[in-house]
Amino acid sequence: MRQYSPDLTPPWKKPKPVPEVPADPGLVVEEAGTGFCGAVIRCEAGTVTLEDRFGKHRVFPLEPRGFLLEGKVVTLVRPSSPAPVRPTRTASGSVAVPQARARVARAGRIYVEGRHDAELVEKVWGDDLRIEGVVVEYLEGVDDLPSIVADFAPGPDARLGVLVDHLVPGTKEWRIAESVTSAHALVVGHPYIDIWEAVKPSSLGIAGWPRVPHGQDWKTGVCRALGWPSENTGAVWQAILARVGSYKDLEPELLGRVEELIDFVTAPQ
Repeated sequence: MRQYSPDLTPPWKKPKPVPEVPADPGLVVEEAGTGFCGAVIRCEAGTVTLEDRFGKHRVFPLEPRGFLLEGKVVTLVRPSSPAPVRPTRTASGSVAVPQARARVARAGRIYVEGRHDAELVEKVWGDDLRIEGVVVEYLEGVDDLPSIVADFAPGPDARLGVLVDHLVPGTKEWRIAESVTSAHALVVGHPYIDIWEAVKPSSLGIAGWPRVPHGQDWKTGVCRALGWPSENTGAVWQAILARVGSYKDLEPELLGRVEELIDFVTAPQ
């Protein structure tokens, strides 16, 4: 007699096998049902605990096909060596995952006005942005914003966030920002005349940022008041940037604006 398999499911209807991946501490995965993304911090019998970049913990069952790793469905399994390892933190204060690969870039983007501003965002939030798959673009000036937004055409699956300098209500820059803001495009501004001011004076060993008379170049005035070389403000900025080790060296007004943009661009649709 012929031997028949008890499983009568046609081959084309059977789910394809997915790889089994050890839930090693530090592994960044996304829970398929909720979209919660985080690093593995603990794996116990039948469950895994994830921690997102804000330090929030969620416990999930180790179910087959229950997680996404770099966008692909996997089954998490308990690692053979369950010794707990506590992840360190990135410069922004979120969970550091040294072995995690950068995600495929999202359709959404963040534009940052000013080269120095973009360099600071990269230094403090670069690790987070790469894990989230967010690309940061340099914005030379707010005047270019309407054409950039029009070309980008933000939508539900491609949100656009923009960080601009010293956004004051009623100014030309403020009106431009208002004109391009929508449900899928968010423009925020930090309160500082220049991004230098977003670095805490205590991190630079100064009592405070000096006031510069109206009409005088701010960077030049600051350098002269503090006895810094005013003929090369670019070199001065690199010295300032070198003193920034983490989010703790930055003022909260800037931290809040950047985190707001990251949340906006990465929010589930």
